[in-house]
Parts: sequence; structure tokens; C-alpha cells
Amino acid sequence: MVNTNQDALGIIFPNSYDNLVPELVNERLMASIPFASRYRIIDFLLSSMVNCGIDNVSVIVRKNYRSLMRHLGSGREWDLTRKNGGLNIVPPFAEKTVKVYNGRVEALASILEFLKVQREKYVIISDANIVMNFDFRAMIDAHIASGADVTIAYKKEEIPEGFMKLQTTVSADLYYTLQIEDGRVTAIHTNPKTLRPQNFSMNVYLMDRELLIQQITRAYAHGFVYFERDILAPQLKDLNVYGYQYEGYTSRISGINSYFAENMRLLDNNNLDALFTPSPVYTKVRDDNPTRYLPGSHVTNAMVADGCVIEGEVENCILFRGVKIGKGACVKNSILMEDTAVMDGAQIEYVITDKDVLISKKKQLKGNSSFPVFVSVGKQI
Repeated sequence: MVNTNQDALGIIFPNSYDNLVPELVNERLMASIPFASRYRIIDFLLSSMVNCGIDNVSVIVRKNYRSLMRHLGSGREWDLTRKNGGLNIVPPFAEKTVKVYNGRVEALASILEFLKVQREKYVIISDANIVMNFDFRAMIDAHIASGADVTIAYKKEEIPEGFMKLQTTVSADLYYTLQIEDGRVTAIHTNPKTLRPQNFSMNVYLMDRELLIQQITRAYAHGFVYFERDILAPQLKDLNVYGYQYEGYTSRISGINSYFAENMRLLDNNNLDALFTPSPVYTKVRDDNPTRYLPGSHVTNAMVADGCVIEGEVENCILFRGVKIGKGACVKNSILMEDTAVMDGAQIEYVITDKDVLISKKKQLKGNSSFPVFVSVGKQI
């Protein structure tokens, strides 16, 4: 594992945009949603940080975080079990108000004392709804070269349909596009509805730790809630805020349909290489046996994790650990999460199953590419 000891610490908000995928976050949060047959979404962000030498990472949780804590543990798989720094999971209460925080300002205010005693010069703040293999070293270098006070990562793309449908102004529902002139951010637009490629913020921010402390202290005293709208947007003339265009592979989760589509994109080897080639991605080890393909099985164009047992037919599917496909069963264009069992003779197509789902013998379940059927955790069909 690469360790270049970058002079930066990481802060991750794992609950951001939970409202976009209510089916998947009933018992978990956005960051711990399973992805790509054996990973969780947060694995990609954590791995990107540690591969760039960032070994001091705080995860500020809000709700439904048991699954995330079980997955992360002490941070050993990411080399974050350390006496100094390492992985720090922050409980979901603002320090003075003793309540679940409403926005990024309250969340950061709850760790101000922690930030004050850290030694790193820079802070990287990020949500965890985007699957990416991000080179934070390149972003830090660009930040230093530009002389920016704040650098915001963005990608030139259209706003996904899931974001366009948002109607509320809850903190987790806000998204931003950037107006940029000569590299400098001149305007931040909140929840725009424009149908064209835009500088869509990835909600990844880099700034000096002392500046962050100063800004959060002031904002919290004034009762501000939103980091982007209440702190950055009004100060664009006073702060040097620059954009950093990210051109690597991304999967932005904005709803159950996009979750299905972004997983299925990885069945294309070009997309798979684009996501996993830049640097290794680490995850929790389960120590399963290798997948067994029994006589009579037939598997075509599938991403299959370890621990599976396949006797039937699988085509264009993502199978997570411990999935069982019975004799004569036919599974097509589906995503089956951990320990799902499809019994003998069952036929399913365009289906997403959560963990521990049982599809009974000879059952038929079929959705379509624009409306996949979702089966919640532990259900028997």
C-alpha cells in the first residue's frame, strides 16, 4: 500500500443523498451500499485517500451507521489502524446542541476541537455517493500551484435525472454546479434544472485546515447550516475558490435506476479497467471459498464474487459474496447482494435483491431495464 504521508486529513460525510435511494438505505447509509460484487461505495473513497498517503480520516455519521461500522471496523484493511491519525468514526451529535446535525456546518462544528489539535495543513472534505478512483495528490498539487484558498472538484456532465427530480431544500438534497472563469469559481448555483452538460460539483473540497476552523467557527456562531451555500457562495469575491476538473471514471448514485445502471456498466471491460486500474481498491475481507461452478452451470458476462455456488444459468449479472443459484434456475440482467439464494427452477430478470433474500423454487420475477424489481433485505419470494 502506497504511503507518501500527504500533508492532509480527510473528512467523509457518508449519509449525503440518502434520500435518493430510500430502498437501499433502510438499514444502512449511502456510503455502505454494496457495489461491484464485493465492495461498498466508501471503499473507493477510502482507498483513494490512503493510496495518496492520507492516513488520518474522520467519518462523520448521521444515522443508520451500524452497517458502516461493521464494515469499516478498525480500518485495518485500509491500513488505518494507527496510534496517531487513522480511522475516526464520529458519532452523529453536534457538540453543543446534542442533536443530530442538520448540515455540514453543524457536523464540522462538532469536531472543531479535534481539528484544532491536528497537524496536517490541508483538509479534504467529501461525500460518499460517487464511486471513483480519485488521485488526491494531483488535486493537492493543483491547489498549491493555483494559490487557491479553496479548491472544488467537479466533472463536466449532465445532471442525473434523480437530482433533477429533487424538490426539497433539505441539506442532503442540495446539489451544486459551478460557474468558472480562468479556473476560478465565480458563482455556485444551487439545485439548477438546466438540461445540458455543466460543471457539476463532486462535493469534494480542499482547503487549509486553519481556514476551515475559522470559517466554521464564524458560520456556526451565525446559525449557518450549509457549507457551500452559506459559506462559500457569499464569499467568492473574498476567497480564491478554484475548480479542479476531474476527468476519470465516475459512477454517481442518484436513485435505484442509476444504481442498477452503474453496476451494469462494469460488465464492460473498458469501464472496469477505468475504475480499478489507476490504483488498488481495498475492502473488508470475508475469507470465503472460491466460487464453485457445478456441472450444468452456464455463466456469461457476469461479475461474480467469491463464496458463490452456481448450478444454473447466469447472464449479464452482478453477484455478491455467498450467492447461490440452484439447478435449472435462470438469472439474467440482475444484481444479487450477499447470501441471496435463487432456488431450483426459478427465473428472474432485471431484479435487485438485497442481502439474505430467498427466491423460492420455480418462482418467476421480472422487471425491465428502466424499472428493475427490488427485493428488500431478508425477504422470501
